[in-house]
Amino acid sequence: MFEPTPQVDLSSGKYLKLWQGPQHPGITGNMALELTTMGDEIVDCKTHVGYLHRGFEKLMERRTFIQNFPIVCRIAVPEPTFNEYLYAAVVEELTGIESPERAEWIRTLNLELMRLASYLMWLGGIGAAFGQGTVYQWTVTHRDYILDLFEEMTGARVYHMYIVPGGVRGRLPEGFEERCNDVLNRVEKLLFDVEKVLFNNFVFKKRTKGLGVIAPEMVDQYGITGPNQRAAGFVRDLRRDAPYLVYDQLEFDVITATESDAYARSWVRYQEMHQGIRMLRQCLERTPREGPFQARMPNVLHWEVPAGETYVKAECTRGEYGYYMVTDGSEYVRRVHVRGPSYTHAIALMEKLAVGTNIADTAGLMVSLHTYPPEIER
Repeated sequence: MFEPTPQVDLSSGKYLKLWQGPQHPGITGNMALELTTMGDEIVDCKTHVGYLHRGFEKLMERRTFIQNFPIVCRIAVPEPTFNEYLYAAVVEELTGIESPERAEWIRTLNLELMRLASYLMWLGGIGAAFGQGTVYQWTVTHRDYILDLFEEMTGARVYHMYIVPGGVRGRLPEGFEERCNDVLNRVEKLLFDVEKVLFNNFVFKKRTKGLGVIAPEMVDQYGITGPNQRAAGFVRDLRRDAPYLVYDQLEFDVITATESDAYARSWVRYQEMHQGIRMLRQCLERTPREGPFQARMPNVLHWEVPAGETYVKAECTRGEYGYYMVTDGSEYVRRVHVRGPSYTHAIALMEKLAVGTNIADTAGLMVSLHTYPPEIER
């Protein structure tokens, strides 16, 4: 067991309290770090998650099932599709509705496109945190190309509200496969440039290797999932270990590392982007062109979901994402709990790893854990 960080006596005069965020380019989302420093070394860290995009679980209890779709998208802004899917999946499990095969393939395509877009934003963030602004410009530009595809597919760039109970809202547009493959080719070419400019960069290696090491015994104790766990040597991925949608029909590798530092976490995510492109090409090739994309549904404006409870989970870019829902047979959710990786990674883990870190590396450490504050105060 790990001992809690000892309390710092600020009255001694040796320490200085600093705030990083909430408005700071080195902060993931609208949150803040309360840092206590001695010289340029952090001796204590407290997280403050702020008030932007908060209180979703209680909001959802006061709306009908169909009215919650515009809400769940906001829980993880850079990757709202995972919330769309999980909300739809948990409602489907409680009602016994089955999504058609065509919709399952389109959903998988949607999720992996979102994963790639989210990773591109994250990759730019880790580059910028260590002075590589060029990488940020590259990756955000290519993320916009993927948002163009989402706009074409769903009618919206960020909040799509495309995956609904029973399937998806529409078929893929004509010519979408060719345009999507073109974007994938451009992103793949970019990734090789990023490897040369960022991952082979001496300064980036010097500053990230050994930064924020997560000991393997911390993984289960702190509830660490996703790339943060795989960078510590754990071969765990819900897409392989508890398959959903059509992941059991796709070929992909679970990427791991052993160093468990900021560089290893970055490398794992970088390699997972290549795996994502690999899966997307399979989806584009194998998604059925004919057949229903939406199951027969009741009147969703007066939809009484049977009483029950269930938990549905999926692998988002940051690890296990889950929805626990309780219903009482009415038109409203009785209780819903959203399990996102950020609560553990951005609070318990960040506060632990920040101690002993240089102030200049705080932003890079935080980005390497990949968190979204709205998941924390739900």
